[in-house]
Amino acid sequence: MSLFKAASTVSLLTLASRVTGLARELLMASAFGASALTDAFNVAFRIPNLLRRLFGEGAFSQAFVPVLAASRQKNGDEATHQLISAVATVLAWALLLTCVVGVAAAPVLVWALASGLKQDPQGFEAAVLMTRWMFPYIACMSLVALAAGVLNTWKRFAVPAATPVLLNVAMIAAAWWGAPWFAAQGIQPIYAMAAGVMVGGLLQLGVQVPALHRLGLLPRIGLGWSSLRAAWGDEGVRNITRLMLPALLGVGVAQVSLMINTQIASWLATGSVSWLGYADRLMEFPTALLGVALGVVLMPQLASARAADDGQQYSDLLDWGLRLVVLLAVPTSVALLTFSTPLVATLYHYGAFKDSDVAQVSLALAGYGAGLLGLVAIKVLAPGFYASQDIRTPVRIAIVVLVITQLLNIALVPMLKHAGLALSIGLGAMINAGWLLVGLLRRGSYRPGPGWWVFGLQVVAASALLAVFLMWGAQAVPWIELRAQGFKRAGLLALMIAGGVALYFGALMAAGLKLRQLVRR
Repeated sequence: MSLFKAASTVSLLTLASRVTGLARELLMASAFGASALTDAFNVAFRIPNLLRRLFGEGAFSQAFVPVLAASRQKNGDEATHQLISAVATVLAWALLLTCVVGVAAAPVLVWALASGLKQDPQGFEAAVLMTRWMFPYIACMSLVALAAGVLNTWKRFAVPAATPVLLNVAMIAAAWWGAPWFAAQGIQPIYAMAAGVMVGGLLQLGVQVPALHRLGLLPRIGLGWSSLRAAWGDEGVRNITRLMLPALLGVGVAQVSLMINTQIASWLATGSVSWLGYADRLMEFPTALLGVALGVVLMPQLASARAADDGQQYSDLLDWGLRLVVLLAVPTSVALLTFSTPLVATLYHYGAFKDSDVAQVSLALAGYGAGLLGLVAIKVLAPGFYASQDIRTPVRIAIVVLVITQLLNIALVPMLKHAGLALSIGLGAMINAGWLLVGLLRRGSYRPGPGWWVFGLQVVAASALLAVFLMWGAQAVPWIELRAQGFKRAGLLALMIAGGVALYFGALMAAGLKLRQLVRR
């Protein structure tokens, strides 16, 4: 499978995930709006998600995939299967302990993440209860991350990319049927969403089993103490653990930044946590479709190229990924900066979601959009270090960027409130991506191919035309006033998006850019 075809497959399946995720958010926005209880759910859901990103999809994946790819390249499939079983055994025991501690410590975790919820005792108590319900979700998703690392290394990208759809389907069912049923039983309806999260986690884990079984790679998890000791003594497990320590610090820095922002948002106007959450959901479209898809596809290939000591292939892979990032992230950033209100109004402005909520979410979305290029580029640049089993350099950069981000918060939040938090994250991501790029260039791992200056000018010129078109569209249509005409508003949005895409790519081709050659190179 070619890299472009693989990336396209992952992007399409990720699109399905994000569309169903957006449907989930639309239902939540319509049913619950932005309130103390939605803030409570967002905080409670964020706690296992923080740990999932920290341990499962973060430090663990960054350490596991390069070692797994190198093991397959050097030792063959049978030895790699033994490594998978050893890693799964250690991970399962660690997750069991984590879940027990997490459920018991839920009040402390909620206070640490969003002490401002104590301004409304009902909201704080609801967040604690939902945290306890949802905490085992981290166990499901960490095991899913292990399965995804294996499947991606064997170039089976479809199942890991499609799996998140199941969580969204479960949560949609919870909002559509579960919440009214809970209300009829005299139970707070928002609790149905917590139940939906756990059902979705179990479904995601369940679909990994047949996929691994077909490859003959289903891990054999040891349940006894002797099995755990033997697994811990495996050289590959020790290597992954050694790599995880700096990776935990690096990913932890990003999560600490998110925790600080959530803490600050919990002390701002009621609904601030939810406004940021709704904006973040829209940001997941471009970051996942562009950055995550490319990162998932490139990481095993980069690790294999490094294991084979093929420096030219390594550099070419990075160059290809970065060109696609610039080609697609720059116009998307322009769209978020100039067209955020029409997007938010068309997607969220129903039911309990008020006009003022549209304005606040739009501000946050524009703040995130300012740093979209950096947010996406990091997904390609960081694997350039991880594949070489160098995790310390991105960690050092992340620590400095965390400090810079918080200094930006001090300057921006008093003026821009919750939107200042989003803008600080965006600007910090741009600094992070630029620093990573300079690092790869200095060590010679990345040598840019010819034609970058011309390519950059073509993208900037086409994006400028797009910006003018979208600014006109944002003013020409009364997007908020069309609340009662949802289908008309959606149709107008679709026409504007289609027109913008045609204008952008038409301008690129008129400027001489050969798109087919670019994506196939």
